[in-house]
Amino acid sequence: MSGNSLGSRLVLTSFGESHGKCIGAVLDGCPAGLALDENDIQPMLNLRKPGQYDISTQRQEEDLASIISGVFRGYTTGAPITMIIWNKDQRSKDYDNLITKIRPGHSDYPALVKYKQFNDFRGGGRFSGRLTATHVLGGSIARKLIKITLGIETNSYTVQIGKIKIKNEPTKNSIESIYSNEVRCPDQESIHDMIDAIKSAKKSGDSVGGIIESVTVNTPVGLGSPIFNSLESDLSRALYSIPSVKGVEFGSGFASSAKFGSKNNDEFTIKNNKIITTTNNAGGILGGLSIGMPIVIRIAFKPTSSISKMQNTVDVETNQNTTLNIKGRHDPCVVPRAPPVVDSLVSLTLADHALQDGFIKPVI
Repeated sequence: MSGNSLGSRLVLTSFGESHGKCIGAVLDGCPAGLALDENDIQPMLNLRKPGQYDISTQRQEEDLASIISGVFRGYTTGAPITMIIWNKDQRSKDYDNLITKIRPGHSDYPALVKYKQFNDFRGGGRFSGRLTATHVLGGSIARKLIKITLGIETNSYTVQIGKIKIKNEPTKNSIESIYSNEVRCPDQESIHDMIDAIKSAKKSGDSVGGIIESVTVNTPVGLGSPIFNSLESDLSRALYSIPSVKGVEFGSGFASSAKFGSKNNDEFTIKNNKIITTTNNAGGILGGLSIGMPIVIRIAFKPTSSISKMQNTVDVETNQNTTLNIKGRHDPCVVPRAPPVVDSLVSLTLADHALQDGFIKPVI
């Protein structure tokens, strides 16, 4: 397989499969001199790991990160940083009935054709959401790097589960408290309705999707390289690497198509001797370059494909129509576990561009 690396100057390479011995990541290009150990990585891994609530998969993985290269005496050396997580609670027998039956909504069919049945299909193998832990391995380092060098901070949170949307706009305080609730939502009035929506879908053997919003502040002006490495292009590419993501929009996004230019343009003004815009319909990016305003992204997640309801499919061995009942432990909604993954990929992309554009030097 190819396509396992992300980035230009700061390159994350992901490896492993859902039911293999381990998963891991190599982060190449991190500047020397960054104070780093597992304690800088583990908190973000803990926020996405499975089995924390009854609305998530009950696969119990510790997801303990181990750094095995690239760090010496507590600091990065400038060499590739290799990290691994051992898989300990995989149940491959749950996938015995999927050897010939392709699962609706999954990558089984195109992967079977492309790799001639040599790919590891257990738990989705290389296509599994389990691999988002490798995004977090690299993203937690990038997050620290851009925070201490440039003051950049990214926070992602749930704004919709199924048909339930937040009723109140997030505030700085409410965003800081999202991990105190199961659905990672900043609106207290919407939390219980979102949880009920997930539990109701789970009880009926179904699943729901949702939307995460991500806001990044303190970005310098000029991150990005048009045309094919624009900041929007690279952020979108990174975010679409998350399984279940089916839509990414910036600022006013699709709603801008229904506006007049006079309403959608963000007018410039000076505040505290700094050029800003009075609105942020652009989502902090113009012409593929950051403008110093908050970068606002919304990411749409489809419902989890693995559901326990009986579904129609095809048996590729007999070339006959058949039915399928999916076993195993699956999230009835992946959205609550996704905010740290979104934070990680946004941070990786911004750190990569900051290195490309000289905002961060090779040695801190």
